[in-house]
Amino acid sequence: MSAVADSGRPARDGRPLRIVQWGTGTIGAHSLRAVVEHPHMTLAGVYVHSADKAGRDAGDLCGTGPTGVLTTGSLDEVLALDADCVLHMPLTTGHDELCALLASGANVVTTTGGLHHPAGLDPAVRERVETACAQGASSIHDTGSSPGFITEAVPLVLASVQRRLETITIHEYADLSRRDSPELLFDVMGFGREPAAVFDERRLAHVRSSFGPSLCLVADALGLPVEEVRARGRLATAARTTGIAAGVLRSGTVAAQRMTVSALRDGRALLEFNATWYCTTDLDPAWQVRPTGWHVTVDGDAPLDLDIRFPVPLERMAAVSPGYTAHRAVNAVPAVCAAAPGIRTTVDLPPFTAALG
Repeated sequence: MSAVADSGRPARDGRPLRIVQWGTGTIGAHSLRAVVEHPHMTLAGVYVHSADKAGRDAGDLCGTGPTGVLTTGSLDEVLALDADCVLHMPLTTGHDELCALLASGANVVTTTGGLHHPAGLDPAVRERVETACAQGASSIHDTGSSPGFITEAVPLVLASVQRRLETITIHEYADLSRRDSPELLFDVMGFGREPAAVFDERRLAHVRSSFGPSLCLVADALGLPVEEVRARGRLATAARTTGIAAGVLRSGTVAAQRMTVSALRDGRALLEFNATWYCTTDLDPAWQVRPTGWHVTVDGDAPLDLDIRFPVPLERMAAVSPGYTAHRAVNAVPAVCAAAPGIRTTVDLPPFTAALG
């Protein structure tokens, strides 16, 4: 199952790579469409979690039209498909299903965020996953846009022109003012609430575990391992009552959030990731915010300052932005299939890009 040409195109026997899409939510639907339209992949199957999606044509879930591939909610049916790779995109990591897929011989690309830094994993979890990979002669790679592209691929490229590095700082900005998702913004993310009700240690621990491993991976690759990863959060409130697409933000309620994850070496931040999400720029206290996108600075002997902006109208951002995560995962598939068995990180894999024709 793992025999793939080094070019990242079809397997050596000339056939397209057989792909299973696992999960068809916001990210998974984008990934599914990319597989259906890919010149060197064929859709072998689709795993869905809800009964109302089971038994439907895969094209119904991603807007491509009929594919002839029906979705399933059965792990056993997926294991019988003899897939080259499973694009694994559920909301959370399920080690039972992952290990079953890997042990069957299917390679896996996942966006669940639990395997970015193998050295930092719970030893029992790492051993279990590596054992499944050895059993199936398969490999697994964890990636996405953030963490992944902006916390690993980009910093490693920018570090390639350094011989002395002080700090790499990554800022992620998301203007959510036109995001018409009241449940997400108000109920899940905590916008519009009293400030004391938003940040707690559980949420900071989640942010630290989501982005810390990615930063640690980069630090290890640079030969500068860090001693500690810390997370902290800041809030700003609406300076006055204002309307956004999702509803109304009352004056004095949470209107902006900034979460910072710092990977510390010798007591200072070697690598730092900041996520700033805001629903208005009329904030108290006043914050300097940028348009949706990333801002990366490198303090070293070859200093750099880089802006990556998403040139998409805010009204379309919710429809477009999942592709940044989904497409990187799809483009990683050939390199993962060609890799040696085991957990394979951004550092382990060769640079890869999109095969578009």
